[in-house]
Amino acid sequence: MKGRSAAGKRAAPVLSATRRRTLGGAFGFTRLIVELGVLSAFAFSLALFVAAIAQAYVTIRAALGRLGDAETTKTLIIAAVEQADTLLIGVALLIISFGLQSLFVSRIQNVPAWLHIESFDDLKQKLIGIVVVALAVNFFSVALEWKGGGDILVYGAALAAVILAVGTYSVILSRQGGHRVHPTAEAAPDRAQP
Repeated sequence: MKGRSAAGKRAAPVLSATRRRTLGGAFGFTRLIVELGVLSAFAFSLALFVAAIAQAYVTIRAALGRLGDAETTKTLIIAAVEQADTLLIGVALLIISFGLQSLFVSRIQNVPAWLHIESFDDLKQKLIGIVVVALAVNFFSVALEWKGGGDILVYGAALAAVILAVGTYSVILSRQGGHRVHPTAEAAPDRAQP
């Protein structure tokens, strides 16, 4: 029976050396493109962090002479919330760059455990959390500058709909990920049986 099954199998086609080099070059080029994407996301993240620091310096320096004024306090609060929004987007870009690096190029050493990304679903879950917080911070920023009227209700309802949709997607994504069994976990019981 073993002889029949071995003879019945087709031999895998052998690729020529030229075709292997061509495919290897194509995959290498793809890896280079991903690396450029990683670097661009990291550069934008760094630029946003530097911009947030510079904006904080300018705002605080301008406010130092008028710290007791109520309008100055409101200006500082709005600037702080907008800075938090900028930093959250910077963090999202940083996570994207780390995630793409880990998934396509190589694992990054010396990063916190929460930044270890094992799959696209893992990357999406991390980004979803940041997007929801960034949307909430953005609404808070708009609410602080609100002068009255019903326009904020429409804006708030639109953001709530987006957050609800993203939250629903996150729940569905986590449930799908929870049912997957890792291949090594499936193989372990088979090895234990005699």
